Amino acid sequence: MTKKVLLVGESWVSSATHYKGFDQFGSVTFHLGAEPLVKALEGSEFDLTYMTAHDAVEKFPFDMEGLDAYDVIILSDIGANSLLLPPAVWLHSRTVPNRLKLIKAWVEKGGGLLMVGGYFSFQGIDGKARWRRTPVEDVLPVTCLPYDDRVEIPEGTGAVIVKADHPTVAGMEGEWPVLLGVNEVEVRDRADVEVIARLPDEQGSHPLLVTGKFGNGRSAAWTSDIGPHWLSPAFCEWEGYGRLWKNILGWLSEKG
Repeated sequence: MTKKVLLVGESWVSSATHYKGFDQFGSVTFHLGAEPLVKALEGSEFDLTYMTAHDAVEKFPFDMEGLDAYDVIILSDIGANSLLLPPAVWLHSRTVPNRLKLIKAWVEKGGGLLMVGGYFSFQGIDGKARWRRTPVEDVLPVTCLPYDDRVEIPEGTGAVIVKADHPTVAGMEGEWPVLLGVNEVEVRDRADVEVIARLPDEQGSHPLLVTGKFGNGRSAAWTSDIGPHWLSPAFCEWEGYGRLWKNILGWLSEKG
């Protein structure tokens, strides 16, 4: 049975100024960050819709019917403002449905939500992702810190699997490839919340993969990246990469 997955975010635009002696010129580049995931899910039971960050501002659904088209929603490297401040609000001071509250209600009635780490995930760089104390945070099995939550690990780190029998890590035997960073979060103290994987003790034992339930729905937090830079090329090319995401999406799309 095909499962519908909506990936929101994982795109950005960068501008640069190039100086060549007396002369200079500017350039703009558009980047997609989730190509490894797109490739990993090709031909699988998961039908992925990739909604870039700039498209999400206006195209992310404003009603429950729009969200009900999907089994799982992934928020990856996109800040809360992109869903709170569409042009109707930011430019024209009109009212629109609060899409963070809509996501919460959607999960509560049976949807599956995954937040993936990045510079604009959880609380993010300089605290600018701003998911703390939002309706979306209410749904997650973790809470966000009130400040810049990045844990940069330039020397690289592995992962410690805490619950090897959990469906999200089924078949994930052996050592995982190198990670280069995570968002620091705090695990909720609830019976349904499980830490599936974490960083080693010498790296602070920070949660890496946490699952939980909310109402009739499910949620998960993966605190590292979906691709580079926090995931090494070796991680993205690892045969376990695709298995990991399929496992997580499979668990999130189960009912009850």
